Amino acid sequence: MNTQETITNKLNAAFTPEHLEVINESYMHNVPEGSESHFKVVIVCDDFKNKMLIARHRLVNKVLNDELKKEQVDGGIHALALHTMTMEEWFKKGKAPESPECLGGDKQ
Repeated sequence: MNTQETITNKLNAAFTPEHLEVINESYMHNVPEGSESHFKVVIVCDDFKNKMLIARHRLVNKVLNDELKKEQVDGGIHALALHTMTMEEWFKKGKAPESPECLGGDKQ
C-alpha cells in the first residue's frame, strides 16, 4: 500500500468524512519522480464542529503520527497541507484553495 492509500484509509477509519481528498502534490516540488512526500488533504466532516482550526489539525496529525514521524526516504511525509471543514463550511467555500507553486530547493 502506498502512502496516499495509507493516509486515505487511516482518515476514513478515524473520522466520518462526507468528503475526503488526499492529493499527492510531490510532483510540484524538487523531489524524485514518483515521490510521495507532499500531500494536500481536504477532509469535510461534522467531527470538526465546534473545534478551532488548530484542534482539527491536531486530530488529523494524531491519526497520521506514524507517517509524519518517518524519515522522508522511508516513505514519510515531508509536507502536509490540511483543509479541515464542517459540511456548513464546505458548502460556503465550495472547495479548498489551490496550492501555491513551490519556490524551495533550486527553483528560486
